[in-house]
Amino acid sequence: MRNFTKTTRKIFVLTGTVTLALASALAQQQPQGAKPTQPQDPPTPALQKPNPDQEKKAQQASPTKLTAQQKFVMDTVKMAVALPQPDPQDRLRVLSSAAFVVSPIDKRMASGLLREGVRIESDLIRVGQKPAVSVLASGEAGCAAAVNFVENLPERSALEAEQSLIGAVTSCPKQTLDPVSRKLDAAMDKGVIPSRALMAVIEAQGAKTPWSQQHFEKMFSSLPDAEQYAPEAENFAAMYARMAPEVSKDIASKTGLQMFAWLGKLKDSPVRTLSIRITTGSMQEALGQQGFEEALQKDVVASSTVQHAGEDREIERPPEETVSVLEAMGNNGADQTENLSKLPPTQRARQAAANGFAAGTSGKKEQAAKYFDMAFAAADEAWDARTPQVDAAALVQEVGEAAAQVNSINALVKAQHMRDTSAQAIAMLAVARVVASNGITR
Repeated sequence: MRNFTKTTRKIFVLTGTVTLALASALAQQQPQGAKPTQPQDPPTPALQKPNPDQEKKAQQASPTKLTAQQKFVMDTVKMAVALPQPDPQDRLRVLSSAAFVVSPIDKRMASGLLREGVRIESDLIRVGQKPAVSVLASGEAGCAAAVNFVENLPERSALEAEQSLIGAVTSCPKQTLDPVSRKLDAAMDKGVIPSRALMAVIEAQGAKTPWSQQHFEKMFSSLPDAEQYAPEAENFAAMYARMAPEVSKDIASKTGLQMFAWLGKLKDSPVRTLSIRITTGSMQEALGQQGFEEALQKDVVASSTVQHAGEDREIERPPEETVSVLEAMGNNGADQTENLSKLPPTQRARQAAANGFAAGTSGKKEQAAKYFDMAFAAADEAWDARTPQVDAAALVQEVGEAAAQVNSINALVKAQHMRDTSAQAIAMLAVARVVASNGITR
């Protein structure tokens, strides 16, 4: 149940949303003793439209009283970010989520969280780690932070920073397009090819611009080490497919042959076969069937790569655990704890949360609490045994959101009792997110 909350929202309409209306007005009084004016005279100061800058300052100067819903969210966010997260990846997750939740209520607090997030994101990239999440990709960090990040990014770290660079170009194209273009150019000179970031810049620049045409050709003329960049094969093929129709036939032929020669160095795999198929189809479309065959005749290596592409096979993806809320509703009333106890921790957490949601929204609060106790305990197990292949943070978030839909107060208490402080913070922020959207539930 990777998208548990989205699924349940399609089935149930949750009530309790609190709508806030904040209003302020500037009133100027007409000076005493002012003489009556004629209809054709200019309007008096009392009738003039308030200055927007003055009105904005007046609004900021007068504190706004928080509603109970907002106070709950603010207090929960503050508690979550105050918890220690020894792993910088977890700290980045917490800061990103906290800034998103609190931004509509307190922009200043959100800005502070985002500044810390940008710093951690930059530090992770500098030591060769890809950030688990990117605050720059969200666009919330601001254009000044994005420009500073790009300008201080080491060229050799461009691949790790790919999602951040894409976010910078997408969110702030006017400010970051030129700096990102220069950074990618320098990275390619060092043999680093962040193809997705390059594609984002090409889309922003325009496929027909000289920069895009030159760098497309440059990319395939300097493809990096095949073994190291094997996971990028599909992205390289996608780049070729996007640009082959936009360049001359000579360049489409040249770059296509270079791509085939590079793919020929890869070990046999479903990704290699798929990449060959993508490149073949795009090259045939760009050159025509006759032109494609003539090009292959000139390059024995490329021809051999196409001929020995292998059979199409399904690319192995990490298995997704799915649970059914409808099934949980159908079993509502029957105790499922024994069946749940036989499941592995990640699946047990999701299914128990689904059962808890079904029971809670049917009015069976005690049964729901029992299921959510099981869900949080299973999430604890999954967190303790987490691996790079298991997104334990997403699991904890799903359980926290499901519990908050039923009873946000109890959900917060359960989140605070998780064993790991990072998991606590993630679960607490999940509860805050639900309360910010739907209000406090009991």
